[in-house]
Amino acid sequence: MRETLVQARMGLDDLRKGVVETKARLTRERAELETVRRRKQLAVGINDSETVTLAERYEKQHVERAALLERKLETQEAELAMIEREVDEMNTEFKLAAAGATPGVSSGSSAGTTAGASGASGAEAVDDVLNENAALDNEIEGLARARRRADAESDADEKLAALKRRMGK
Repeated sequence: MRETLVQARMGLDDLRKGVVETKARLTRERAELETVRRRKQLAVGINDSETVTLAERYEKQHVERAALLERKLETQEAELAMIEREVDEMNTEFKLAAAGATPGVSSGSSAGTTAGASGASGAEAVDDVLNENAALDNEIEGLARARRRADAESDADEKLAALKRRMGK
C-alpha cells in the first residue's frame, strides 16, 4: 500500500507539472494571437491586403490552438482534482492501516476505537513514511539532474567532435 501511495503521489506531481506546462503554452498562444491581431489591424490600416490575408490565416490557427489548449487545461484540471481526491483517500486509508485500524470501517466501530487509541504511534509511523517519501523524491530529482547534465555534456562533446572534423583537426 505504501508503494502504491508513493507512485500515486509521484503521478500527482506529474499531473501538476502538466497543468503548469499547459497553462504556459496557453499563455504563449494567447500572446501570439494578440500579436497576429495587432499586425492584422496595422495591415488593414495601410491597405496591405496580402498581409491581412496571412494574418487572418494565422489568426484562425491561433484561435483554434488556444481553444484546444483551453479544453486540454480544463480536462487536466478535472483529472488533477479527481486524482488528488483519490490520493487523499489513499493517504487516509494508509494512516488508518498504519495505526492498526481496518480501512473502510466507520469510526463508531471497535476498529475506529483502536485507531484512536494507537493514533499517535500510527501518526508517527505515517510521518516516518512520508519523510522517507520526501527523501526518495529528492533522490529521484538528483538522479534526473545528473542525467540531464550528463546528456548535455555528451551532446556538447559530440558537437565539438563534429566541429573538429569539419575544421580538419
